[in-house]
Amino acid sequence: MVATTLMGLEDVLAKEIKALGGEKVKVLKRAVSFVGDDALLYKANLSLRTALRVLVPLIEFRAHNEEKLYREVKDFPWEDVFSLEQTFIIDAVLSGTVFRHSQFLALKTKDAIVDRFRERTGQRPSIDTQNPDIYLNIRVHEDKVTLSINSSGVSLDRRGYRRVSNEAPINEVLAAGIILHTGWNPTQPFIDPMAGSGTFSIEAALIGTGIPSGWNRSFSFQNWLEFDANLYEKVRFELNKKISDPNLQIHARDLLNSSLELIAKNAEKAGVEDYLSLKKEDFFESEPKGSGGVVVLNPPYGERLKISNADAFYKKMGDTLKQRYKGFDAWIISSDLDALRSIGLRAEEKIEMMNGGLPARLLKFEMF
Repeated sequence: MVATTLMGLEDVLAKEIKALGGEKVKVLKRAVSFVGDDALLYKANLSLRTALRVLVPLIEFRAHNEEKLYREVKDFPWEDVFSLEQTFIIDAVLSGTVFRHSQFLALKTKDAIVDRFRERTGQRPSIDTQNPDIYLNIRVHEDKVTLSINSSGVSLDRRGYRRVSNEAPINEVLAAGIILHTGWNPTQPFIDPMAGSGTFSIEAALIGTGIPSGWNRSFSFQNWLEFDANLYEKVRFELNKKISDPNLQIHARDLLNSSLELIAKNAEKAGVEDYLSLKKEDFFESEPKGSGGVVVLNPPYGERLKISNADAFYKKMGDTLKQRYKGFDAWIISSDLDALRSIGLRAEEKIEMMNGGLPARLLKFEMF
């Protein structure tokens, strides 16, 4: 199996997979490969907080041209994977110079699958780009082709709790990955002082309670011909036993009443509203509770940054951390790499990431 993720989260994902019992875990570029049974496949989709999709490779081969690709795909027994009545979709990802157009690649793959069904049954399955039963993934690097079935379906960052959002909400997988990387202990305060729609706070609550990230959603593997419903329920039963009701100190703060209303709605949908403390507060005038813990900031950037001087904003942010957050580990994720230099703090750790399609940097500052 291969679990895909965001840049910078590979090691966090590998640690998650090992904790679930995955074997032969190998870190790849924006992905982690591992070995496991059907129970692990189900558990991975339900539990992995930093995975985007869990792919199961079906066939690997080499193809130097479209004719070879067509033959190899057509020779595979697709009738054992899904039925004529089920709809499917193909996602194509390519790199190198052998094949240059992902849309053409997906079309050629679709033709081969459809032609196999038609030759054997006289009928063909249909494509559904909106809500297919089966998600297929073809990846090509130069002449190496890997055709997989996507067990997750829609990306796993779609937790099912985000009813609404404000401008440019941070990706749930990225937020969870950052929290896990901080090493936050759920007995410590967790402060989200620029909370927006509350993704950091909600993901922290899910982590702190042990509620699986995919608990409230469905998965494409539930449409598979070989899906074992009894095994799936057993996996859910075992995961449910690990959910706890701790005394968490998660503080979501924002300047806008509308943001706090968003957080309340999303937290309720996620089932963690009782674990969040919501308050209207200006970060620069904040008074954090406790003498230590973790504070995570996702400052406004780009169109969200409604100030004229980003450098001054970041300097003030650094001054506030120094003066008001003594004893805390402060983590900042930002795509404004120039303004970050004005923060006036020495970073203990730097990680290159992507945030909303933009290059970003995660920095750790220890406040004494």
